[in-house]
Amino acid sequence: MASEGGRKIEAYLLQLRACLRGVSSEEVRDIVEEMRSHIVEKSTVYGELNANALDAALAGLGPPKILANEYLTSALLAKAEVSRSPWHVLNCLFRWASLSIGGFFVLVGTVIGYFVGGALLLCALLKPFHPQTAGLWKIPDGNDVELSLRLGFGPQPPQGHELLGWWIVPIGMVVGCGLVVITSRVALWFVRRYRTRKTWIGYVPDGVSL
Repeated sequence: MASEGGRKIEAYLLQLRACLRGVSSEEVRDIVEEMRSHIVEKSTVYGELNANALDAALAGLGPPKILANEYLTSALLAKAEVSRSPWHVLNCLFRWASLSIGGFFVLVGTVIGYFVGGALLLCALLKPFHPQTAGLWKIPDGNDVELSLRLGFGPQPPQGHELLGWWIVPIGMVVGCGLVVITSRVALWFVRRYRTRKTWIGYVPDGVSL
């Protein structure tokens, strides 16, 4: 049984190694060795590999491709927590969204937050170049009124009225920056919750450079 169990473990680890693209060979070696130790520990009964325990341990880890994707996602999430860069946050959320519906909703909310914050910042920066058209506009639309944040390209909206004037510059800068920061913090809060729920994260290294 020991040789049969060993072959099963090595076959699983070989597939895991093949799925860990983008990770250095040294880090892949460390991951594979840690995974081997974990599987052997979970599969050993009275000093020998047990077939049922081994099958349960491998089933608990899931397919090698899924485990590798979760590992790479965790590595990106850890990197985003350190850098807090919107680019890194979005990069890791795209991978997380490919693994779970929760990650997808966090990604959508984050993209919306960054888009609105970025639009406010851009409007504030473009106001000096398009003083007559850039800003927050109130535009009649039949019986309704539409609010439109315009960057200054194109003519003035017909019958429209600019609401903030030059106040869009300080308001856009402050609110835009604040929204980007808050969006990042909320996204990283969800990231931390996701990572702490992963039981396998205890034996997967966090300090990975991708």
